[in-house]
Amino acid sequence: MSSYADFYRRSIDDRDAFWAEQARLIDWQTPPQTICDYSKPPFAKWFVGGTTNLCHNAVDRHLKDRADQPALIFVSTETDQEKVYTFRELHAEVQRMAAVLKDLGVGKGDRVLIYMPMIAEAAFAMLACVRIGALHSVVFGGFASGSLATRIEDAEPKVIVSADAGSRGGKAVPYKPLLDEAIRLSKHKPGAVLLVDRGLVPMTLEAGRDRLWAAERDKHLNTQVPCEWVDATHPSYTLYTSGTTGKPKGVQRDTGGYAVALAASMKHIYDGRPGETYFSTSDIGWVVGHSYIIYGPLIGGMATIMYEGLPTRPDGGIWWQLVEKYKVTVMFSAPTAVRVLKKQDPALLSKYDLSSLRTLFLAGEPLDEPTAQWISGLKDKPIIDSYWHTETGWPILTLCNGVEQAPSKFGSPGKAVYGYNVKLLDDQTGAELTGANQKGVVAIEGPLPPGCMQTVWRDDARFLNTYWSSVPNKLVYSTFDWGIRDEDGYYFILGRTDDVINVAGHRLGTREIEEAVASHPNIAEVAVVGVADQLKGQVAMAFAVLKDASILGDEAALLKLEGEVMKLVDGSLGAVARPARVRFVHTLPKTRSGKLLRRAVQAVCEGRDPGDLTTMEDPTALQQIKDMVGGKA
Repeated sequence: MSSYADFYRRSIDDRDAFWAEQARLIDWQTPPQTICDYSKPPFAKWFVGGTTNLCHNAVDRHLKDRADQPALIFVSTETDQEKVYTFRELHAEVQRMAAVLKDLGVGKGDRVLIYMPMIAEAAFAMLACVRIGALHSVVFGGFASGSLATRIEDAEPKVIVSADAGSRGGKAVPYKPLLDEAIRLSKHKPGAVLLVDRGLVPMTLEAGRDRLWAAERDKHLNTQVPCEWVDATHPSYTLYTSGTTGKPKGVQRDTGGYAVALAASMKHIYDGRPGETYFSTSDIGWVVGHSYIIYGPLIGGMATIMYEGLPTRPDGGIWWQLVEKYKVTVMFSAPTAVRVLKKQDPALLSKYDLSSLRTLFLAGEPLDEPTAQWISGLKDKPIIDSYWHTETGWPILTLCNGVEQAPSKFGSPGKAVYGYNVKLLDDQTGAELTGANQKGVVAIEGPLPPGCMQTVWRDDARFLNTYWSSVPNKLVYSTFDWGIRDEDGYYFILGRTDDVINVAGHRLGTREIEEAVASHPNIAEVAVVGVADQLKGQVAMAFAVLKDASILGDEAALLKLEGEVMKLVDGSLGAVARPARVRFVHTLPKTRSGKLLRRAVQAVCEGRDPGDLTTMEDPTALQQIKDMVGGKA
C-alpha cells in the first residue's frame, strides 16, 4: 500500500496517468482518447472521446457476477414497507420506467424533473433517465410550489415524475397539489406527468397530461430498453443549489467523469466492497443522495439502503437496527442527525449488533468536537468527517482510508482528497498561505477533478462569475469557506467567507465562536450569526439549544448560564469574539435536510425579511427568535 501523500501528489503532478488508471474502474463502450482537455480554463472536459453509460455501470454490468444479490433495499418506517430488489429485479424495473419515459417522448438530451419522496420508484426514474441519455433534475420533496416552479422553468422538462404524497412522522404530505400549482406558475409546461399512486391521499388527475405509473408499467413488464452510450462529457443531470442571490443555480454534471469519480471514491475513500451494504441517511433531493444513495454504491456493486422516515421513529434505534439487519459496512450521515440521536436513550446504541459496520462518515456541515466525541465514544468505530459541496459531487477533504489508514482529528474533515489541488489563499491578495495554522480562503486550482460540475446549466457566465472570480489575481475555484491547515496537513473549516463577522475590524468566522459556545457542558447545539451594529459594524449573536431545557423559564439561571458561556468564549478566542448576547431557544431553524438557516436568523435579528423559507423543518423555531429579539438585536 502506497502512502497517501504519494498517492495524492501523483494525482496532482501526474494527473492524466493517475485518472487513466481510475478510469479502468468502470466499463466503457469506447475508451477515452484524451484524459483531460483543459484548453479553455476553467472549463474542464474529462475522458474526451470515451463513451459510457451511468446506468450500465450501476446496474447492467453487475448482472454477470451478482444478479441475485441485493442492489436496492427500500425501507419506509412511514408506511411500514420493506422491499429488497436484487440487481436483476432492479434492472427489470429500470427498463420498465425507461420504456414508459420513451413512450412519453423522452429521448437523449431531454430533461425529466423528479419530484418524489424516498421511494424505490424515484431510484428507478433516475436510473432510467441516464439509461436513455436523458438528464434528470431531482427536486427535493420538501420544496413548495414557488421553488418547484422556478426549477421547472429553468430545466424545461419534457416529463415530470412525481407521487400522490410523501409521509413524515406518520402524516401524509401531499405532493400533487403542490406540483399542479407549480406547473400553473411556471412558463414552461411539461408534456406529461407520471404519478406513483401510493394510496396516501386522494389525487385529481388532469386529463391528457397525467398518467399513472402502475398502469403504464403494466404495458412494459417485459420491454427491453438498451443503454444509450453517450459521450463522457454528455450531461447526466442538473441539481439546483440555492444561491445567496438570484435564482437557484443548476449544477450541471457530466457522465464519464462522474462515474469514474464515484467508482474511485467507493474504493479509496469509503473502502466499500462489492456484495456489501452501504447506508446513506440522506435524501435523493440532495447531492449526497445522488452520489451515495444511488450511483456510488451501485457502481461499486454494493447494496444501497433507501430509507423513508425519521431517525427517531419508531425509536432512536431504527438506523442501528437497519445496520444490524442488513449488515451495513459503510454508513454516511450528517452531524445534525447525530445531534438528534444524542438526545435519545444511549442504551439504543448498544442494543444492536453493529459488528459489520467499519466506518461512519459524516458530511453536510462541520462536525463540532462535542458531537464527534459523543459519537466516537459510544460507537468504537472510526468516525470520519468529510467536506464537499453540491458543486463538487464528491468529497474535497476527508480521510482516504482505502489508500492508507489515518487517524481522525476532532473538528477536522481531514486532508485534501486526491485530484483536488487545494490551496489556502489570502482573500485580499490571492497569495498562497503555505504555513501551518494560517487562515485563508479554501480554494481549488483548476482543473477541477472528474465528477465536479461542468458549468451552471445554460449559464457559463454565471459559472465563471460565481465560482472563479472572487479571489484577486487568480483563476481559482472558491469554496467560499475560511479554513486553516495544521502542520500534519489536516484542514479545519472556520465558516463561510460570506458568514464572516467583522467586529470592529476583526474578522471572525462564525464556526470558531460556535465551537467555543458548544464546549459548555449544557449546550447541545448552537448557531452564531453576525448582526449589524452601529458601533462595531457587526456583533456576534448566539442562539443555543440546551441539553437540560428545564431552566428555560428561569430568568436568573439563564442569565448565569449566559455569563458562563461568554466567559468560555473569552477564554478560548478572546473578548473580541464574545457574543453580544447568548439566547436560549427550544430548537434552531433548519431545513428538512438539517442545514442551519443562519441567514434567516441573521435577517430576523436585523429586522429584515428572512426570504425563502420553503425548506424549513419547523416554522416556530424562527418565530421564537423573532419574538425574542423583537425585530432587532
